[in-house]
Amino acid sequence: MRRFLLTLLAVKAVCSPVDTYIATESPIAKAGLLANIGSSGSLSSGAYPGIVIASPSTTNPNYLYTWVRDSSLVFKTLIDQYTLGQDTSLRSLIDSFVQAEATIQQVTNPSGTVSTGGLGEPKFYINETAYEEPWGRPQRDGPALRSTAIITYANWLIADGNTSHVTGALWPVLRLDLDYVANNWNQTTFDLWEELDSSSFFTTASYWTPSPGFMTANTGGGRSGIDINTVLASIHTFDVNAGCDDTTFQPCSDKALSNLKTYVDSFRNIYSVNSGIIANAAVATGRYQEDVYQGGNPWYLATFAVAEQLYDALIVWNKQGSLTITSTSLGFFQQFNTSLTIGTCTASSSTFTSLMSGIKNFADGFIAVGAQYTPSSGSLSEQYSRSNGSPLSAIDLTWNYASALTAFAARAGQTSASWGANGLTVCIEFNVNATTVLGENIYLTGSVSALTNWGTSNPILLSSDSYPIWSTTVNLPAKTEIQYKYIRIHNEQVTWESDPNNKFATEASGAQTLNDVWRYSRLPPNTFPSGEAQEYVLSRNMCYQGDCIVNQGGL
Repeated sequence: MRRFLLTLLAVKAVCSPVDTYIATESPIAKAGLLANIGSSGSLSSGAYPGIVIASPSTTNPNYLYTWVRDSSLVFKTLIDQYTLGQDTSLRSLIDSFVQAEATIQQVTNPSGTVSTGGLGEPKFYINETAYEEPWGRPQRDGPALRSTAIITYANWLIADGNTSHVTGALWPVLRLDLDYVANNWNQTTFDLWEELDSSSFFTTASYWTPSPGFMTANTGGGRSGIDINTVLASIHTFDVNAGCDDTTFQPCSDKALSNLKTYVDSFRNIYSVNSGIIANAAVATGRYQEDVYQGGNPWYLATFAVAEQLYDALIVWNKQGSLTITSTSLGFFQQFNTSLTIGTCTASSSTFTSLMSGIKNFADGFIAVGAQYTPSSGSLSEQYSRSNGSPLSAIDLTWNYASALTAFAARAGQTSASWGANGLTVCIEFNVNATTVLGENIYLTGSVSALTNWGTSNPILLSSDSYPIWSTTVNLPAKTEIQYKYIRIHNEQVTWESDPNNKFATEASGAQTLNDVWRYSRLPPNTFPSGEAQEYVLSRNMCYQGDCIVNQGGL
């Protein structure tokens, strides 16, 4: 008996409150999700087979509709579970979803027909008929999210030898969605929250605001633009093989991390439930700080999404055995160690180990916040009160259950099937020793698009934080021969370093550091300067008339 009690206490000691919550909430979330899918779901009465109801709530608010966006995210969660072998009972339900979406694609609605924009219609009745009342339409995220879910299923079927089902049932749906995305991805749209008609990050992912370092969610509406939809975009484009690529806004990219910090910090002082929480700890988060819908409260899916991005980042750093701190991401990392500077930490270093632990605890904090305000039943309403954390708005929100399951899976180290990155990029740190004069900056350009294809109109600016060492970090194609040069720009005049081009080959994965010294170009014959210009040449170690002048302590 004594041995049993000691064993029980030992198990209890190693199980954190987050572990306990996940163990309890996971089956509740899975059951809650399935209950909201027709026609057999216990809370989805009247819904056709494969139709996802957003919530069984019918008043204040009425969510008894099916949204293309919500349905696609929910079934992406189920498709991942099925294709990873975690729940092989889901096959018929997934096929019902595909058939339901094929039907909905053909329904003429206020946004148009299948060939005139109707795929941008956001929601339908649960009997697969058009919702014709006024609404925020079109919304262009639905076809992209639906195709993402179905492509994962299609690739698994092909690998399993079932190409006939893909060509017969899946490809007709995918073709329509992919054509819509190709033709409309950069058009204005009602945003993820169906409130603003503008250019939306969730569909175009391209609005970087350098200070304080975040992705502007929407370009209109008078808001700050700091919004959870940027974090959602990062986790929904996550591919473990893409490394920390910031072009695709990967979770561990410097821009995504800077954006995450800016987003989280924006909620620290606006919710009463966050009162007294220290500046580098997890807090309750919502859609955006100016939100007033249903009182403008935290959302479970928003809080879980923060944790999921951090878990995804940890997965990649563990895989590549290193993490890189840039001037863009420095503020994020300094939350865990204020003495950190720009550079790369490898897995063998104590800094790497302490950062991984600190970020894991930070991520767990957001799960703990969700747990704190989850009722004893485990049900997840749309929101929880900003003043006391009590559940609010639509009950049993299906998207919330899916967001909990995907965050829990990420914490366990699980990843979705690759969308094709396949080790697409590796992180390269460029350092060059170069003295400059006031107003002059050092830039980088080179032979691939990530290095602007030798462009001088938009070269990559290097940081002078460690002057005379100028630095930047760029994600470049893996296993690729790269040529590059540094250039100076002063008073709009461009000066290239001398030939030949710098060359190196990127590795298959991980991070690389290049340490260079500026190679000075020769001045044209008979152009030796005098006066202040001569001093400028001397300070820059330039050459004239075939002879190099090197100043004292020169390179």
